[in-house]
Amino acid sequence: MITGSQVESVLSASVEKVVGIVEEAYLLHDAGASNNPPSYFLRFADRPSARIIALPASIGGRFGVDGLKWISSFPENVDKGIPRASAVLVLNDPATGYPLACLESSIISAARTAASAALAADHLSRRRGRPRRVGFVGTGLIARYVHTYLAATGWSFDEVGLFDLSAEHARGFRGYLRGAGEQADVTVHADAEALIRSSDLVVFATVAATPHVHRPEWFDHAPIVLHLSLRDLGEEVILAADNIVDDLDHCLKAQTSPHLVEQRTGNRDFITGTLADILLGRIAPAPDRPLVFSPFGLGILDLAVGRHVYDRVTAEGEAVVVPDFFHDLDRHGNAGNRPPATSTAQPRR
Repeated sequence: MITGSQVESVLSASVEKVVGIVEEAYLLHDAGASNNPPSYFLRFADRPSARIIALPASIGGRFGVDGLKWISSFPENVDKGIPRASAVLVLNDPATGYPLACLESSIISAARTAASAALAADHLSRRRGRPRRVGFVGTGLIARYVHTYLAATGWSFDEVGLFDLSAEHARGFRGYLRGAGEQADVTVHADAEALIRSSDLVVFATVAATPHVHRPEWFDHAPIVLHLSLRDLGEEVILAADNIVDDLDHCLKAQTSPHLVEQRTGNRDFITGTLADILLGRIAPAPDRPLVFSPFGLGILDLAVGRHVYDRVTAEGEAVVVPDFFHDLDRHGNAGNRPPATSTAQPRR
C-alpha cells in the first residue's frame, strides 16, 4: 500500500522527470508497446453529474507493468470543500498477474495530466514562441498542478488570468499563486471571453459537462489551448482550430467536444494529429491558427507514473505490506504456500 503522502513526496521531488516519463509513455504507445483499451464509465441515475471510470492498461518498455486506475468524479464535492476526484491505482505483475501494489492515485492522475499539459505546451509552442500570457478557465486542483508543472519546467509569464464560475475559488487560486511565488500580474476576469482574448496560452480545467464556449472569434489571436476538461469548446471553435489529441479513438468518445464534432460532420478530418506526431516531427500545425490540445487521458500514463512512484517507495523500504493478503494459494489446499516468484516488480517484504 502506498499512501497519498508518499506519492506526493516522490512526485513533488521529480516534476521534470515525470514530464519525461509521460513523454516516454506517449512514444511507447505510438510504437505499439502498450495496450490501452477503452475506459469504462459507471454512471448513476440518481446522481447524473457523478461518474466512476475504470482505465485498464498495460505498458511495456522499461515500465513493464499492467494495471487499472479507478477514478471517481463527483462535482458536488467542490461545494463540500473537497476535491472533485478521488482515485486508486492497482499495479499488476505482468509475469504472474498478481497485484503488486495499491496506490492513492488522485495525485498521480493530476500529476500525469499536468505533465501532459506541460509537455504539449512546450512542443506546440516551438514554432510560435513561448506564450507570455496564460489564462486558467477553472481554478481547482488540476489548474494548480498545471501551473506547478509549467513553472517547474521553465515557464514564466508576464500575465496570469483567472476565470471561475465561483469568484471565491478564483480568489483562492490567486492567493495560491502568490504563495507559490508567481511574479506575474494576476487578474481575475469577469467572464471567459475576457480571459481568452487576453491569453496566448489558455488552460481549460473545469467540470463542464457540455460545451459553453462557442465563439471562434474569441480565438482570432491564435492561442494555444490546453483543453484538459474536454467538454468546454463548441463545435465551431473546434472546426476553426488545428486539433491535437493524445489518442484518436479515445478522445472521440463519451461526448467530448471532438466527439460532438465527429457526430456532426460524420468524419475526423478536423483532427490534425496526435501529440506523438508533434513529438516526432511528423506534423507541423500552422502558427496562425488556434491550436487545441484535447487529451482524453490514457491509463498508460498513470501506470508509467505509478510505476515510478512504486519503484522509489519500495527501493526505500517504505511501502506498507499487508501480510497474508493472498491466502489460499495452493490448488490442493496445502498450508503455508506463498505466491510463485515473480518478476523484478515483486514487492519488498
